Order: sequence, then C-alpha cells, then structure tokens
Amino acid sequence: MEQLGSDRLRDGGLRVVTTLDLDLQRQTEAAVDRRLNELTCRHAGACTDPAAKDRRVENAAAVVMDSHTGDILAMVGSPDYFNQTISGNVNAAISPRQPGSAIKPFTYAAALDPAWSARRGQPPLTPASILPDLPYTFQVQDVDGTMSAYRPQNYDREYHGPVSVRTALANSYNIPAVHVLDRIGVETLRELASQAGIRTFTERYGLALTLGGGSVRLLDLTAAYGVFDDGAPVEPRAVLRIDEAKANEEPLSIDNFPISKPSPILSSGAPYLITDILSDDAARIPGFGAHSVLQLPFPAAAKTGTTTDWRDNWTIGYSTDRLVGVWVGNADNSPMQDVSGVDGAGPIWHDLMLLAHEQRPGVFPKPAGIVETEICAPSGMAPGANCPRTRFERFLYGTQPTQPDNQFQRIAVDLATRQQATGDTPANRKTERVFWILPPEYHDWMVSQGIAIAPLGAGAPPPTDQTQPATGPLVLTNPASNTRFQIHPGLRTENQRLELAGYTADGNPWQQLRLVVDGQTVATADTGNRLRTWWNMTMGTHVFWLEGERTPGAPTLRSAPAQVTVDPFKVREVTVSSVQ
Repeated sequence: MEQLGSDRLRDGGLRVVTTLDLDLQRQTEAAVDRRLNELTCRHAGACTDPAAKDRRVENAAAVVMDSHTGDILAMVGSPDYFNQTISGNVNAAISPRQPGSAIKPFTYAAALDPAWSARRGQPPLTPASILPDLPYTFQVQDVDGTMSAYRPQNYDREYHGPVSVRTALANSYNIPAVHVLDRIGVETLRELASQAGIRTFTERYGLALTLGGGSVRLLDLTAAYGVFDDGAPVEPRAVLRIDEAKANEEPLSIDNFPISKPSPILSSGAPYLITDILSDDAARIPGFGAHSVLQLPFPAAAKTGTTTDWRDNWTIGYSTDRLVGVWVGNADNSPMQDVSGVDGAGPIWHDLMLLAHEQRPGVFPKPAGIVETEICAPSGMAPGANCPRTRFERFLYGTQPTQPDNQFQRIAVDLATRQQATGDTPANRKTERVFWILPPEYHDWMVSQGIAIAPLGAGAPPPTDQTQPATGPLVLTNPASNTRFQIHPGLRTENQRLELAGYTADGNPWQQLRLVVDGQTVATADTGNRLRTWWNMTMGTHVFWLEGERTPGAPTLRSAPAQVTVDPFKVREVTVSSVQ
C-alpha cells in the first residue's frame, strides 16, 4: 500500500476493511463446490450421469461485483486452496486464460458505436444488419509479414447463411464475428478492451482475437462487462478502509479508496443494444435451446465462452445491480472433456445471479435516442410486399432501415421449363412464386438448405466461380481445402472427428452420391441430393471428394478435391498465478 509503505505493512497491526459480503462469499464458495460435484461426481452419492467421471474438471473461479461501485462482493479463486492435486493455491480469478467467445460483445460494441466504427471509415452496424455465416477464408498477415489463410468454423460446425447481428451475437456464431472484427480492425478491439479494463492484450493478434485468441483475467473481464451499462468502465475495488493503531497513539484510519468514476468510452446507445441482445432469451434459442441456464426470473444479460479444446469455459453476465463472472477449467491447463461454457460455468453463474440479488433488479433502462421499428426479419430491411416474416428491432435513431425489402421477389415461372415465364408462355403453364434473391456467394448455401433458386435472368445473378465451382455439379462443403487439424492425446479418439458434407449444385437428387477419403468410400446415399457423415481423424495428409452418378449407367462425376493435414497436438503455453 502506497499510503502506508512496505515497512509498516511488515510491522502488522493493521485492520483492513474489505468490500466482501461475507454471507455472499460463503454462498459463492458453496455454489462452486456443489456445481463441480454435480458436473464431475467428485463425491460419492447418487450420481446418475455416466459421462461425469470422464469430464476431467477440477477447478472453477467466480467473481461477484457491485456494478455501480465496482466493489468485489465475492471472489473464489479455486474450490479448495489446500488441495495440491488440483493446484488449489492458483487463483484462477486473476490468472490469464483464453476467454473464447466471451470477448465477442466488445467486437460488436465497437461496430455498433458510431464513433468507434468511424475509425475505419465504416458506418455503424445495427442489430438488424445482415452478416454472412458462410465458408470464408480470410487472408491475415503473420508476425513475419507473410500472408496466411485463416478459415474459422462455428462451434456447431454448421453454416447459417445470412444472419442478423442480433442472431449472430446471441447464438455466438464465429464466422460473422470474424467478419465484424475484420470490418472494425483488430487494433480497435484491443483499444476498446483496454479502455474497458482488459489490459492483457499485449501481443500482436490476428482476427482470432474476437474468438478468444488473447488471454484475460476473470476479474478484469467481469468488470469490463460493466461498460455495457452506461458506456463507462467499472474499476474493481477490494478495500474500503485500513485502520492502524500505534502504542500510546490514537488509531489512524486511511480511507483513500474512493469509488472510481471513469468517463464513458461508448455512447449510451451502443451498450444498450449489446445488453438488449445478450438478454434476449428468444434470440439465443437456436444455439442454446429454450429455458437454458442463462434465463433468469428477472432481466439479465449473459455471454458464454468455450475454447476450441475445452481448456477454458466461461459465463459472464450482469443485471442493473450486479456483475457476475465464472470460469471453469483446470489450473494446469489440461483440457476438459466436452464441457462448454453453458454446461460448466453456466449453472454456477445462474446460482450466483440468484444469490447476489436479495431484491429483484429492474429492467435495463432504455436511453434516449433508441427507436423501435418493424423490419423484414430475413433481410433486415423495411417490410416489403413479399416479405415472409417481420419483427420489431431496436436501433440508434437515424440508423433504422428505410428502403423496403427487395430480396423477396414475385416472379412468373414457366411450369414446363422452370424458367422465367415470358409473354409467349401459355396461361395454363404459368404460375407465380416468391423467390429469395441473395448475392451470389449465398448460392451454395441456399441449395444445401433446399431453398429454391430463382430462374436465371429473373433478378438473381448468374452463377459465378464463387457460387458454382467450374469442376462440375457436385460441391464438397466440408472439409475446406488446405486446412490443418490436430489430434489431442488426452481426448477420446472417437470424439476427434471431422465432418464431411456435400451436395448436388442443382438441388436435384442423383442416383447415388459417395463421400470419398483417400480413394476409399466412407458414406453413400442412394437417390439423394445431399450427403453428410463424420470421419475419425488419422495423422497425415488426406484428400477428400464427393462423387456420384446422375442416373443409372451415367458417368461418375467428382467435386473439386479438398486436401487436409492432421498433425499431433501442439502444447499451448499459459501463464498462471499462484497467489490466492
């Protein structure tokens, strides 16, 4: 303590008054221990989950803060300080770990805020803005200046086509988040995170930063979420007062630990929109299901995070009164088995949010300048005559869409040719259908989803090399070519699989389709237009393709091949603190 000096600290005789709520601290410790027991069946009892003993989860940490003052009301660094077998004296609440998707809200906040997005000359995004969730290879610059390919994948290994910012963030889709970071710039995210209190992003990072490529401390990340209240950072505070008494002297009280009130770093509208998305239980149903542990009986916002190899998982969330962050993992950085943020950290977070609110918090206040208007849900535009579904969305005033939807177009079709009808088409062969007209890059995704493609020349652009490969009418969607994967010795081999998938480009069923690996057929479909399977990875370089015949006796056609390399797992370094 600067006020006392190191000599006075060594002398002792001090009375330190902390911000901890002792009852809540004890309840937090009990909740962490109870949920870890349920997750792993550490203690004997009525454990009915056969997978529990294989999850390999030993540690957890939690932080509860007052969102107004920054006071740390409860902090647990590990479930058992004295347990050396789990490195219990490592305080995971202040140890740097990778946050996974828990860092994504800061990427989206910069993109939604007019001032931050303007740094790259971009207009702000809105919750209705459409982002592409499609296979995409980003070109990134390595530390040595060379360019390399970066091809992110979603947690569910699926592609969801055109998704709104609200849907992308609420369901934590990876590919749209990387597109947003590419839009605002890595340095913008680093600076915003630093101003919010995350100062561990000290290395050079690429686009993977928005997926958790940089390490953070649980305490810092939990406090940083306080910026989504009114745009101002929250500074953690652990000490209220220090009293000291010397012989024959009056007690001296040092009370120089004021509540910090930093200036806002985000306009009030952008944090509100982030909060509105993170508290939208309906929006996250596709990714988390209905009635997940993130849902509470009062307004609360939450975001989970899971690293690719299950080494770390997180749930960070808040109400109008409290900030609660939870980390689950292992202090020695060993991987867990199939434990995600919603499975591991989520139940603890749910319990702590209930415990931390003796009185139910109010709704998140809507700042001035937020407007709500009806939009065409699939396109994010104003409702048009052919829009199949509308919903209401919130916007910063002036950013709401004004152009009526033009993606859904009513087109006359010749039933005989399936092409656009003309003036010469007989009336009994003519019908009208509404088609979804998307940019060319969505062509393959639309076909894979069974969405009808509009006739050529009827508002849809003709296929290009991006939408229909010149190699033929078969498309291999997974795996992507020139990608690398790793096999981890600590995970079950049957769980280390690679998805293989492909389809017929015209959407019509073929006589037979086959997925082939290194010349060996691994899956077959008769009379279908799509084929999907899983392949257990083996070391080496492998070649994949989709092949098949349109009709009996027709020549065999192949898709473009994909080459994939599978390597042994490379250990990642991590820095931890041994201070409880």
